[in-house]
Amino acid sequence: MLLTDNDKPKFFGRRKGRIIRKAKTTLLERFLPQLRISGEGLLDKDALFPQGVRQICLEIGFGDGQHLAGQALNHPDYGFIGAEVFQNGVANLCTLLTGIKEGTDLPEKITLLPGRSDNIRVFDDDMRLLFARIPDAFLDKVFLLFPDPWPKKRHASRRFVNPDNLKEIARILKPGGIFRVATDHKVYKSWTLRRMKEDPNFRWTAACGSDWKHEPADWVRTKYQMKALREGRRPVFLDFERI
Repeated sequence: MLLTDNDKPKFFGRRKGRIIRKAKTTLLERFLPQLRISGEGLLDKDALFPQGVRQICLEIGFGDGQHLAGQALNHPDYGFIGAEVFQNGVANLCTLLTGIKEGTDLPEKITLLPGRSDNIRVFDDDMRLLFARIPDAFLDKVFLLFPDPWPKKRHASRRFVNPDNLKEIARILKPGGIFRVATDHKVYKSWTLRRMKEDPNFRWTAACGSDWKHEPADWVRTKYQMKALREGRRPVFLDFERI
């Protein structure tokens, strides 16, 4: 069923930042439709990735797309779904995938860079609207990297790690699948660990401090992470297994 504006959950983040220049605007108009998840009904693995994939991963709020693009390049046999409402971030992902930057001559047909698989699909709206379309046990891994911490107590209900969203993540993850949360904010770290401990569907995989204070083996660094490190904020990487 198509939701009306009154039915949709209230969204508190930004949908657009600075003016998107010509090249990225063109990418949003001509290239993004090739990647966009649209329509209604449950997602179908073969329809999303007709070439066949061994795993399907989801990144919630992929920011400027560096991690999503890097994971997709490193794992051409996996399918990746990226959800991001911020138009500037979606445009930057398109730049990473095509190599087209401001000042680049635009080809008649915009395609992926050589060596890239067609293994990314994009939902450029609020992730909560996509949950209902994802079948049970559909995903092998879910990434939530450096989400807005909403550090003020009165804004705590806006944090993505909450009982309603965790219920959906537990439903769409396969048993043994991983939900990874990265954050450089001490409030969000404590909040996440408390919420996840309360949820019987997940088990924190860490055996010692080095398991969550250092980058995972398959990690792809992000622009935001590098900024945090320069400013003296050390991220943590929390992996939770779907029981």
